[in-house]
Amino acid sequence: MSFDPLSLSLFALVLLFAGLCAGVLAGLLGVGGGIVIVPVLFHLLGVIGVEEDVKMHLAVGTSLASIIPTSIVSIRSHLKRDAVDRELLQSWAPWVACGVLLGTVLAGVVRGAVLTGVFAVVALAVALHMAFTSQETRLSDHPPRGVLKGITAAVIGTFSAMMGIGGGTLTVPTLVMCNYPIRRAVGTSAALGLIIAVPGTIGFVVAGLGLPDRPPLSLGYVSLLGLLMIAPVSMLSAPLGARLAHAIDPRNLRRAFAFFLAVTSLRMFYGLLT
Repeated sequence: MSFDPLSLSLFALVLLFAGLCAGVLAGLLGVGGGIVIVPVLFHLLGVIGVEEDVKMHLAVGTSLASIIPTSIVSIRSHLKRDAVDRELLQSWAPWVACGVLLGTVLAGVVRGAVLTGVFAVVALAVALHMAFTSQETRLSDHPPRGVLKGITAAVIGTFSAMMGIGGGTLTVPTLVMCNYPIRRAVGTSAALGLIIAVPGTIGFVVAGLGLPDRPPLSLGYVSLLGLLMIAPVSMLSAPLGARLAHAIDPRNLRRAFAFFLAVTSLRMFYGLLT
């Protein structure tokens, strides 16, 4: 598989833009840059002719790899504002890691269509949540405790690994609906994103080693070209998003992003059914 110069240039430009959006959204909404990167990569890889069974795995693996540097920068920004709950982080981390292990194993053995379906379902659920619920919506007066805490954290880790997202997409709304301050939810989810991304990336690298039909410059299911295009821009833009999170009301942006997610989800459903 090879790139012609025009395809390579377009590929690089779109990836740079995706990295910019991913970094800002990671800091601003705590949704994790992967929720932007995965659908962009999924469609770009299809345009350049990557096989159906490979492109979703490659999109997820590359997204997880790009989240590692973005999370580090985002964590530093939130730590300066005392927005990371270390106690909750230590309590959730082992369960999230167990979920990541399960999700990575499942992702390595299922077909690409299954990963696409998982992403489409969860993305649509997140879009509906962002569009039709407010930050005042509450399911509980406190974060999950005991067995429910372990189950919640493990489920977040499992689906995040299978979707190629940093965890904020699921962690932030879960914590906010449990009467947890939004800004500390965003900061803490950034730290959990690193716990998800590192083992998830390793798993996708191992699962894809030696397999055919991958683009050039791929390490397992991680596109090194995609990583080089996305990571630097997302690292630079993540602090901007973190600053904006403490300065503006993100409600209108939430609605716009919900629309993007809904369209992305429906497009993936259409692809699965046709």
